[in-house]
Amino acid sequence: VQLQASGGGLVQPGGSLKLSCAASGRIFSISAMRWYRQSPGKQREWVAIISYIGDTNYVDSVKGRFTISRDNAKNTVSLQMNDLKPEDTAVYYCNADVQSLYGGGFRGYWGQGTLVTVSS
Repeated sequence: VQLQASGGGLVQPGGSLKLSCAASGRIFSISAMRWYRQSPGKQREWVAIISYIGDTNYVDSVKGRFTISRDNAKNTVSLQMNDLKPEDTAVYYCNADVQSLYGGGFRGYWGQGTLVTVSS
């Protein structure tokens, strides 16, 4: 199982960016999917979560600006980021709880990270 994140880049304050993450491999089911971020010199921080049925939650600092969504048929999760601020600058990682076709329980997988830079 692999997660591939994309969509990062340089954006001006107040701008928007959409991140995407696609899970591939021998996947039977995916439960929760999440986005985390890590700024230079800081610990990795949870940003948003979406359940299989679409329930969502966000860290307070992004509420009202970021929207997480998923496509269960395509095994993808996205993060629409609006009104971006310099403090949103970070490497963004997707994470998913995946049950493989080989059986067993759900296991957490990480994408490789995509850099978002908010600067004028």
